[in-house]
Formats: sequence, C-alpha cells, structure tokens
Amino acid sequence: MDLSYGLEAEAARAEVRAFLKSAWQPGDRRKDALKAYMRDFRTRATDAGYLYRSVPRRFGGSEQPVDVVKAQVIREEFARARAPMEVGGNGINMLVPTLLERGTEEQRQALIPPTIAGDYIWGQGYSEPGSGSDLASVRTRGVVDGEEWVINGQKIWTSQGGAATHMFMLVRTEPDAGKHDGISYILIDLDQPGVTRRPIRQMTGESGFYEFFFDDARAPLAWTVGERGQGWNVSRTTLKHERASIGSADGLGSQFAKLVELAQEMGRIGDPVVRDRLAQIEGFVLAHRYSSYRLFSNAAAGDDPGPIALMMKLLLTEIGHDMALTAQELIGEAGLTEPAPAGTRGRGPEKWLDQIMGSLGNSIAGGASNIQRNIIGERGLGLPRDLAMETDK
Repeated sequence: MDLSYGLEAEAARAEVRAFLKSAWQPGDRRKDALKAYMRDFRTRATDAGYLYRSVPRRFGGSEQPVDVVKAQVIREEFARARAPMEVGGNGINMLVPTLLERGTEEQRQALIPPTIAGDYIWGQGYSEPGSGSDLASVRTRGVVDGEEWVINGQKIWTSQGGAATHMFMLVRTEPDAGKHDGISYILIDLDQPGVTRRPIRQMTGESGFYEFFFDDARAPLAWTVGERGQGWNVSRTTLKHERASIGSADGLGSQFAKLVELAQEMGRIGDPVVRDRLAQIEGFVLAHRYSSYRLFSNAAAGDDPGPIALMMKLLLTEIGHDMALTAQELIGEAGLTEPAPAGTRGRGPEKWLDQIMGSLGNSIAGGASNIQRNIIGERGLGLPRDLAMETDK
C-alpha cells in the first residue's frame, strides 16, 4: 500500500507551508483583535485558493477544481500550523452545500457570502417534540400570505441555537398531501417578533441545544429551497452533508491516545483486562483509519467506494461509545459526580464526563444509529425496505 501523495502534492504542500508562514502569525492578540485577525486571514487564504474551494468566487469562495489530494494536504498543513480553516457550523457544513446543489441563483447570492463571512449563523430546524427519528412527521405549519410564509409550530434540539441568526427548517405547507410529501424547506430570519428561543439544560449542565417556538413568524416565499412541497428531498441533501461532517479518523485517533493516557493516569495501564480492552478498541480505530484511506483513494481515483461510505458515521459513533464506556470504568467513582459548570472544571478524571455523556448524543446526531443501519441494509446491501416504513407512507 502506497500512502505517499506524490511529487505534485508535496510541491503543493511546500506552497501551503510558505503561505502559512507569512500569513498566519497570530501572536498574543486579545480576543477581539484575534477574531478580526482570523477574519482577515480567512479572506487571504480564500484569495490564495485554500479555503471554500468548492464555492464559486461570485459567492465569496475560491472556486478551485476538485482535487481531493490537494484538499487533504491543505487540511494537514493548516492543522499543523494551528491555523483556522473555514468558519464552522451548520451554515458552512450543511446549508451552503445544499444551496449550491438545490438553491436558486438569488438565494446563493443573498445567503452564501454572509454565511461564509460568519455574519449569518444557521440553526437546523428539523426535529420536533414527540417525533423522535421520524423526521417526516412534521407538524410545524406554513401558510402563504402575499409574498411570505406565516409559520406556526415548534422545533427542538437546535444546536448553536443561542447564537443562531437564521434557520433552515422543514415546514408542512400542504396538509392534505402524504406524509413525505407536502413538506417545504424554508429559510427564516430568527431576529423577528413571533420567534422565541429557550435553552435546554443538558445532563452536563450546559445548554448546547435550544428549542424554538414560532407564532406567526414570517419568511419570504423566495427563501423556499427547491419546489414547494418537495422539502423532504432537499432535506436528504442536507443530511448527506451533515453525516459527512461528523467526526474524522484523525479525531478518533486523538481520542484514543487520550484514553491510553487516562489508563496511565489511573494506574491501570498494566491491568491485563484494561490492556485487552484498549487493544480491541485500537483495532477498531485503525480499521476506521484505513477505511478512510480507502475512501480517500477512491475519491482521488474517481471510483465508487461502495457500501463502506455508508458505514463510516455509524462506525465512528460505535467506536466513540466504546471508548466512553472504557473511560467511565477507568475513572470509577468520579463518573458519578455532576459535571462542574463550564470554565470551572478541573483537569482530573472528571474532564471525561462530557465525552462520556456526549457519546450518547452522537448516536443520534446526523441520523440515529438504527436509522443508519437501515440505510446500510437497504442501500448498501440491497435488503428489502422495512415493512413498517412501507405501510406508513
């Protein structure tokens, strides 16, 4: 197996390093000054063709040809220099790709540039109370009033809800249509009367998610992505990009290294039972890493990777959960304590509490694990569709 990138890629690596050496010198700037410096750096990096490579220049991107090897080199070098990549969040990871694939030219012109700049922060308005994983059971309603939608309903489990300025949401606009029909994909400004947001206190003590209430809130008809009543198909485009953005092989490897450090800190690294468990987990971590190499090679060659691409999110979730369970066993009684408020947490075993509890949420984010198994079975292995789903259309 040849894991080198080739001479052309290494030449590109040298160019990226030279750029970062001159352009990324943050020094000891204070928060506001650093934020402005990062914004200017991202502009320079985009002009150089390193960021927002898939976004056309007229929308604020660098409009580079598809080159998965060069993109990987850029990620590696930016990580090595600890330089910021694109602005994170739902807007960049999910909405922008959806607009490029399904949006109108006017929507792209109006919404992509401020999203890239970090001025628009997007929440995801999919989940509703009582719906569970049944995404199509949308009850939030939208009716037309002139050139606007009037929206009433509730959304829940919105990440970045406290900072979100806008939301992409699923709204039932054709109440007489079938369950998966009659849903529209609508964009809405959250800074308006009729929108109420409330934090949801999690078992970690933090409030990373919010619930939203819409009482005659309004959104332009022109902010409907795709055809009216066809939002279910548009939402699948967004979910595709969400699942692709959750986790990575590098992140999993770093997490495993910290787990080994924990075993050493707790004096359990010599325990044969612990060592056996760590060896099992490392095998899965390495298998996931080499599967990512396989996907990387397929993408570079323009080949179809097959069912393995459908499995990566589920595997990452399962491996992360196994690590969390092992960490919980290692920290012992510290795992029974309530997490301290953010900013006051120590550096002892309790620092793992967020990871342990967060691993449960990862089995839901981006599509619950059982939903992922259905997708693998139906689309990857060609198994028949779940009879309950067929009769519930």
